[in-house]
Amino acid sequence: MTSDQNRRKFLGTAAGVAAFTIVPRHVLGGPGYVAPSDKITLAYIGVGTQGLREMLNLLPVPEIQIVSVCDPSKDAVEYRDWSRDGILTSIRRLLAKPDWRAGSEGVIPGGRDVAKDIVDTYYANQRSADGFKACSTYADFRELLDKEKDLNAVKVMTPDHLHATICIAAMKKGKHTIVHKPVANRLKEAKMVIDTARATGVATHFMPWDANGSMEPVMAWINDGAIGTLREVHNWTNRPVWPQYATLPTDTPPAPKNFDWDLWLGPEADRPYHPNYTHMVFRGWYDFGGGSMADMGHYSLWTVFNALELSGPTSIEPMLSHNCLLKDSVSTTIKNDFSFPTAGSVRFRYPARGQRAAVDLIWYEGGMHPPTPEELDEDHKEFPAEAMMFVGDKGKILAGFHVDGPRLIPERRMQGREGPPPPARRGQGGGQGQPPLSVGLRQWIEACHGGTQSRGNFLNAWPISEAVNLYAVALRTGKRLLYDAGSMTITNVPEANRYLSREYRKGWEIA
Repeated sequence: MTSDQNRRKFLGTAAGVAAFTIVPRHVLGGPGYVAPSDKITLAYIGVGTQGLREMLNLLPVPEIQIVSVCDPSKDAVEYRDWSRDGILTSIRRLLAKPDWRAGSEGVIPGGRDVAKDIVDTYYANQRSADGFKACSTYADFRELLDKEKDLNAVKVMTPDHLHATICIAAMKKGKHTIVHKPVANRLKEAKMVIDTARATGVATHFMPWDANGSMEPVMAWINDGAIGTLREVHNWTNRPVWPQYATLPTDTPPAPKNFDWDLWLGPEADRPYHPNYTHMVFRGWYDFGGGSMADMGHYSLWTVFNALELSGPTSIEPMLSHNCLLKDSVSTTIKNDFSFPTAGSVRFRYPARGQRAAVDLIWYEGGMHPPTPEELDEDHKEFPAEAMMFVGDKGKILAGFHVDGPRLIPERRMQGREGPPPPARRGQGGGQGQPPLSVGLRQWIEACHGGTQSRGNFLNAWPISEAVNLYAVALRTGKRLLYDAGSMTITNVPEANRYLSREYRKGWEIA
């Protein structure tokens, strides 16, 4: 390329994806050196607590330069997290500034001004020779995509209800895209995201792939007949570990200063601001989140779906907790189609495919799990809080939540068998003295420069995305659903089909 500007324009197009190859610069700059003109320029969209946590891992990657941050919240106000000082401590460590603060004492970091300060400070300390231009900030991702002309990629770390809207807009502008789970919190939106990725040809990466374990040892035992014919897969989590609100807010506190509530709502129906909707607790609401399966099932089940070729369930059956209140001195069950339950289980029935017999996949959350099998009684052991179990007609395999450490039970069945090595999900460091990158992120970086797509690309995410969105609809209706995968239609509860898509606010429609 004849200029840095033309190089970036080329790298940001689908044609560039197909044709461009980086010329190594380590001879000029030493081991791990990446010339400024060869860096992927990336906009970081969504810089709440989880966004910042992920950003700290991305900043040291020499192949990537964060050039812009975007969030409806300007300041660190009303953020919640899993610990009071966890993110603060990590930021101070990365920046080597033990006195760094997002605001006054006790404030949890978050917001675009905080993110800009972190980016600018880190690059000033670590990449001063690159002549880095100050990071830009935006409240509205649409403005960012219109104005940041010299942009190759985006990373989306917003609440779930915005994932599809932002990813589709970015991909249509030729931007390579990374997103956290889920791809979308509506079934038909997820399909639109995947179709757009296929049509545009940009490099994509769906982050939960990096946490998935290997199904190779489990499949070897299944194919060898060690448990007979596979009949059921059970997966359980202790989530939710955030508040699940059983009633809708009735008070109407003002939105924080410099927080754009309208932008945060995005495509969802208008309603008064309330802090119980936003930041860490959004995932408990059907409108804004995806529930515990969207939160954790992507990490455990994606590899299972791929290995067993699970797609197109014929039925989805929920079992869930409920809440009651006193109304005029009478106990009344709350009609709740607005928030996920505190505990539940959903059974998916998948038809036979190829040599595989029909399989039931059962997801549990909120402390629920399958009954303890007699094989564990023989071993005098109990189920862990999170795990996975494969049940055949002649035996069982118990594994960790990420399919890690699988073993036949009872323990006597493992005599003479070696346990499998843990799967590799970490790559080599991006530069000298830098932390290792996930395999998926390394593959995505290579794909941005014309290499093969990451194994965690969007095109491989349909079966798991289908399941987590049908899970939400089943819980929301409280009814067993019969599903026609070809038409993406629920056939026995017609009114449930409205939850497969979204009624968009004016101006937020996805073409």
